[in-house]
Amino acid sequence: MIRLFGTTYRFHPLFTLVMIGSALTGYFLEAITLFGIVLVHELGHLTAANGLGWRVKEVQLLPFGGVLVVDELGTVPTWEELVVAVAGPIQHVWMILLAYFMKMLEIGAGTWWDYFIEANLMILLFNLIPVMPLDGGKIMQSLLGYLLSYHNTILYTVWISMFLSFAIIVMAVIQLASGQLPLNILVIGIFLLVSNWYAYRQMPYHFFRFLIGRGSRVSRLLSRGTLAQPIVITKQRTMADTLKLFMREKYHLIYIVNEAGRIQAILPEQQLVSGYLDGKKPGSAVSDLFM
Repeated sequence: MIRLFGTTYRFHPLFTLVMIGSALTGYFLEAITLFGIVLVHELGHLTAANGLGWRVKEVQLLPFGGVLVVDELGTVPTWEELVVAVAGPIQHVWMILLAYFMKMLEIGAGTWWDYFIEANLMILLFNLIPVMPLDGGKIMQSLLGYLLSYHNTILYTVWISMFLSFAIIVMAVIQLASGQLPLNILVIGIFLLVSNWYAYRQMPYHFFRFLIGRGSRVSRLLSRGTLAQPIVITKQRTMADTLKLFMREKYHLIYIVNEAGRIQAILPEQQLVSGYLDGKKPGSAVSDLFM
């Protein structure tokens, strides 16, 4: 772990193993090149996050990229998360163009520039796989957030991520059975599967953070004026189940109707969120807030 310019950089054990293995097998130059590419990739994320005023706790460096550990978990506008997610992969574009330019001018060894280009393409394409915590997974989650409730967004994202992580492991095992040795793919697949299983277990905490930050997000929506997205329920529906219908980029009015379809009450979403966070049991009915 090192600290530079106010930011903590933590090396994931998987990254450290790759670096040590490369040095022991005579690929130290390739390992240093890989480290430089990953660092520039992550600096792209960091620059975008700092520019948007995010609170970055640390940067975790992985063999195929990195992860920003931030406080803004589900509490910032979706477009900000998209910008930060894309800011990493876009670094590979200018690095590849620079490598072609330097190779064209015959500056440096052509074989090294070929490796530099290949490594950039590999990291870029791998990071665009729609698996969390890769950039492709973050982009997928942000786009799903425009279509689905926030709870379903994080649920579907983690299930898709686990399925694709398992597919990567199966692909590696098939290659092993055919006499190849894709240990790097196997280790990364296992890492992604374990990470997403942990994310699945942390979903209640993730969703609770979303609700805690909902007040400031709603204030920003209302300050500029926004169309309300109605949610229609019966009074027996629980607060917990109703909150799972909330969309990240929408402001909600909750219409409570009876069996005949007549409106019994209209609640602003702040009342429901406050009632839930103030200690109401998750199984409490929404009607407890107005009856």
